[in-house]
Amino acid sequence: QVQLVESGGGLVQAGGSLRLSCAASGRTSSGYATGWYRQAPGKEREFVAGITWNGASAYYSDTVKERFTISRDNAKNTVYLQMNSLKPEDTAIYYCNIGGFYSIPNERAGDYWGKGTLVTVSS
Repeated sequence: QVQLVESGGGLVQAGGSLRLSCAASGRTSSGYATGWYRQAPGKEREFVAGITWNGASAYYSDTVKERFTISRDNAKNTVYLQMNSLKPEDTAIYYCNIGGFYSIPNERAGDYWGKGTLVTVSS
């Protein structure tokens, strides 16, 4: 069993930045690829970014490419999502996910999810 805890969400003005963290515990979580997803009010959950277990490859949705950066520190069992140039449409609950396959276009989520952290971007 793996537990995931997201943090770093909050309220930010458009154009600002936030860094989300996903801390994992339990079974060896550093051996898993990790992804970030988000769900905006009234919308379905969507893929945001993913990273391989060793950090060698990263994948991004077109809507966040060149604004968001995913990274990981396996020594800390933590994956990060640096979000720059935030837009009001980035407002959502952001979820961490592990054990999936995050290479586009064949992305699929794994079985383990965190509870999410809320990001609100004001205009």
